[in-house]
Amino acid sequence: MSVLGAHAKSLAITPVAFVQAIVQAYEKYGKNPTAALRSAQIKPEFLCNSGHRISALQMERISGAAMQELDDEALGWFSRRLPWGSYGMLARASISAPKLGVALQRWCRHHGLIADDIRLRLATTGEQATLTITEHADLKALREFCLVSVLRNFHGLACWLIDSRIALQGAQFPFAAPAHQDVYSVLFSGPTVFEAASAAIRFDARYLELPLRRDEAALQQMLKHALPLTVLQYRRDRLLVQRVRQALSTQPANTHSADDLATLLAMSPRTLHRQLKEEGASLQALKDEVRRQRAQELLLRTTRPIKQVAQASGFQNEKSFMRAFKDWTGKSPAEFRQSSGNAPGSPGG
Repeated sequence: MSVLGAHAKSLAITPVAFVQAIVQAYEKYGKNPTAALRSAQIKPEFLCNSGHRISALQMERISGAAMQELDDEALGWFSRRLPWGSYGMLARASISAPKLGVALQRWCRHHGLIADDIRLRLATTGEQATLTITEHADLKALREFCLVSVLRNFHGLACWLIDSRIALQGAQFPFAAPAHQDVYSVLFSGPTVFEAASAAIRFDARYLELPLRRDEAALQQMLKHALPLTVLQYRRDRLLVQRVRQALSTQPANTHSADDLATLLAMSPRTLHRQLKEEGASLQALKDEVRRQRAQELLLRTTRPIKQVAQASGFQNEKSFMRAFKDWTGKSPAEFRQSSGNAPGSPGG
């Protein structure tokens, strides 16, 4: 699977520590990593400097070569090998699920059957879904590489199954921040916390309700290449409209402008407008919808002054609110409230 565009693949971002972990896997199995390093154009002496970085393309090449040479898709992380094709088997068991949540629960359950050194658990609390890794064995020097890779593979599979970007709300790891901690902001969107109780990623639980958009033919194509350690930068976020609507509803004071909203959603204003257009929506239309609903609810259910209703609905001044409300309903806020019987001093007020 091609996981990144040509330009992104060429950027030297991946820490050499991950390559050193692959070399350790070769040592574990008593094999020579020279051919794999050569396939990725990595010289052995390059590994001596912990500050060095390689590109995503180099990482993809050395990972793929190592998985096949070692016949271990886990690259030495676990107490037993995961022979070539193991992760493909898990993907095949998940792809018939009706929605993402079912597919990922299957992945977690089946992963435990082939690798009992760790356990994956997907849980939902309110509007947030969390994938947690519980360690049942000492992963030793390969611990960081293992935990990062498992979380990245899970996230990548989830995105691939629904053909959508899944924005992470955060990630955490049970070890101290490494020297290359800056790369974590690239590997995982949202804030990353170190020295946590366990490794985990969090994301909006509504993604779990989305239907799968991949079939057996797409799976066959994807499985021609090693499972990636990086996630395709999907242009589309199939929950974006809902996420925008929620942000506008719950944080009106922080979403006055497209720049403010884009920052809140961890994307650029240009990307925000483009992706909304791809979904057949516009920011202004969503703003109008949310503000109208909020204003009507406050006018109907409370006796707040019009100025307070305007502020609570996301308007910076009463005049612009009154003009917009008249455009929406054909009535002024006071007339709308009066017609509902909720005006101050009225029988329903």
